[in-house]
Order: sequence, then structure tokens, then C-alpha cells
Amino acid sequence: MTVSTSSMQAEHNAPLIECSGLCHAYGEKAVLRDLTFTVRGGVFGLLGKNGAGKSTAINILMGLLRPTSGACRVLGEESHSLSPSARKRIGLLHEGFIQYDFMTVAELEQFYAPFYPKWDREVFFELIGRMNMPHSRRLSRMSCGQRSQVVLGLIMAQRPELMILDDYSMGLDVGYRRLFLDFLREYVSHHGTTVLLTSHVVQELDTIVDNMIVLKEGRVCVSGTKQTFMDTFRCFRFSKSQASLELSDDGLIVNAEHGNSFTSVYGFFDEQTLRAHLSERNIPCDDFVSVPLNFEDAFIGLTGKY
Repeated sequence: MTVSTSSMQAEHNAPLIECSGLCHAYGEKAVLRDLTFTVRGGVFGLLGKNGAGKSTAINILMGLLRPTSGACRVLGEESHSLSPSARKRIGLLHEGFIQYDFMTVAELEQFYAPFYPKWDREVFFELIGRMNMPHSRRLSRMSCGQRSQVVLGLIMAQRPELMILDDYSMGLDVGYRRLFLDFLREYVSHHGTTVLLTSHVVQELDTIVDNMIVLKEGRVCVSGTKQTFMDTFRCFRFSKSQASLELSDDGLIVNAEHGNSFTSVYGFFDEQTLRAHLSERNIPCDDFVSVPLNFEDAFIGLTGKY
């Protein structure tokens, strides 16, 4: 049978993850509302504060939950009924992931290798080598950060087509987090693996995330490339007044924060648009300045501090 070039291209460009109108509730409490996004390649960040719905979305992706409504497809199959062949193409890191504490580094590698046709022991031992850890050390004698790196190494050695890393930074101190991100960046560049990840340490994702969605109370409030978000999301500050204290999410302004002397507003607007918006509401804007934002600043400005 001959496969056409167009068919091959269509398969190559097919989404690895596709969620459409995804909703989920626990009893009467809705936690996901019309979640829609597509992951085609690169490193994708699923972001949001605690309680935003990230864990529920991950559990649906991994087939641990069936959504109340909507559709979720992973590698072209319904996430709650993935075939064994599809599961072999996915590397999963889930909160509470447990390994065999009595095994050594070498024994863990030997135990897992036969289960994965694409197993790459060099990938595993390269990450272990960066920690200067002997292969004879048992998992039970490792620090929390070292154990987490061993687990991450086991996932990468599978050479999955898709990696889903739920809160990869849990248990890792700043040094181990940096080690892993550097290694992950090299790994993705070399192997072309697609990664979906969540993390509570947002500032470290600035150098690795290509595309992202941000959840707020179960809804998507931002979807697109990280660069577009950083290019269009703005913060302006001006002197606080009684009138400015009334500012809140009003369709243009996404978030307003009030300090001792200043009010800071966040949103997808330019200076001229914001000034006109404030003028229409008779809000003075003395000492008006633009405030530069890094990725963490922008995330907090979007989702709020509390």
C-alpha cells in the first residue's frame, strides 16, 4: 500500500492532545468549564493557581477520570480508553508516583528496560551521572530531590512521543529543578518529544514553555504562545484614589491591586486605551507609569495574588 505525502503530513501535524468543551464537576461543584486546547508539539504549560482545575485536567488526560461532558483525545484516542499501544508512547509523571525503595539505581534501570521497546539507558544514566550518584545506591538512601530525578530519568529513558509531567518540581530544590530543566531542554531539542507540564514554580518555565493555557476557576483565561502573552499583557501604575479603589475586572482591566500609595492595573491594553478607559470613569491617573513584567509577575497579575 502506498501512503501519500499529504497523508503523511496530516499524520505528522495531527494533535497529540485535543480537548474540546471539556467540563467536569464533583457533585454540584464545577471544576472545569468548557476547557478547549490543542497540543501539537514543543513544551506546553498547563498553568493556574491551586484549585484552578489543573489536577482534574491532568487526571482526565491520563484516563483516571471521565469528563462530565466534552471530549478529550490523546494520540488520537479517547483518553479514558487508551489502547496499550498508545500508552507505550506516553511517559507519565503523576503526583505521588512511587518507586521500589529497596532497589539500586542499576537495578531500577534493569527492571524497567524490558517494558519499553525504545528504552534508552544512556538517557537514564546521563541524568543520574549529572548528580554524581553511584549506581549501587538504593532509592531508600536518597534525598527527596535525588529520588525525583531518578523517576524523571526513568520516564525520559522510555523515549516517549508525549510526556505528561504533573508538577515535575515537587520535592526538588532550586538546584535540582535547574538541573532537570536544563536536561529537559536538551532532551526535547534532541529527540523532538512533546511535553505537557504543570508546575507551581512559574518563574522557571519562562525559558522552556512554548505554548500555554492559564486556568482560572476552571476556565481558560489565556491560551496561546508564551511570547504573545508576554508581548500583549501589560501593567500600569498610578496614584491611588478613592475612585481607583472601585476598579476591578470590568472587561478591559483583568486585575487591579491597591498598595499604600498606588493602584496597579493589569490587562491586554496599551497606554492610550487604558487612559481613555480611566477618563470615562472619572478616575485620575497621576504619576502614571508603565511597569515592566517578568513571566512570574505577569502570571500573578493575571491570576491574582490570593
